[in-house]
Amino acid sequence: MRVQVLQHLPCEDIGSMRDWFASRGAQLDYTRFHQADACLPPLAGLDLIVVMGGPMSVNDEASLPWLIEEKRFLREAIDAGIAVLGICLGAQLIASALGARVKANPLKEIGWFSVWRSGVSPDGCFAFPERELLFHWHGETFELPPGAVRLALSDACSNQAFQYGSRVIGLQCHPEMTEDIIQALIKAFPDELQPGQPWVQSPTDLLAQPAASYKAGQRLVEWVLEYLLG
Repeated sequence: MRVQVLQHLPCEDIGSMRDWFASRGAQLDYTRFHQADACLPPLAGLDLIVVMGGPMSVNDEASLPWLIEEKRFLREAIDAGIAVLGICLGAQLIASALGARVKANPLKEIGWFSVWRSGVSPDGCFAFPERELLFHWHGETFELPPGAVRLALSDACSNQAFQYGSRVIGLQCHPEMTEDIIQALIKAFPDELQPGQPWVQSPTDLLAQPAASYKAGQRLVEWVLEYLLG
């Protein structure tokens, strides 16, 4: 299995997905857009593209011109039938590549909050859990791309997950999250955690979840991977 990871920030790696890929002997290659020598590979031979999070906006094309090429790459991969999973910024990039608008969410959502299934999905769609406590760190959100199915929502964000066709899923939440990544995000972006915001938890609360919460997210993202590659 050949997997291309598109990474935008050093600490926002694949997290708990690493164990799943290792157990299947996957070959992981990276395009690290935070490095000057970042380059995208040919699509031929890729089984899966995983698009990770980051602090930038998909609308920052003027200052970050590589976003144009990344979105073009994703659209070509989707059209070629390659499985694509986007997480947080990654989901927004997929949505933008498919022609949907990405904009500021009414409120920032940073912390551990419940996400629940969006009604009854059409036959063949990924069966999102009825309700799951998951990690979030975002200030923007996506509109649903034309032809996409909304899979999940939360109190603070009406579009938490979508599916496009049978091989593309975008997740606004972070089921892959690990405690090490949360600690790195807190260190990198302390100004995001100003008190008094209704959907922003304190650093203490961000790190207070038991191991079972991380395991639930890991289980969910593994179900998503199995669905996309099944």
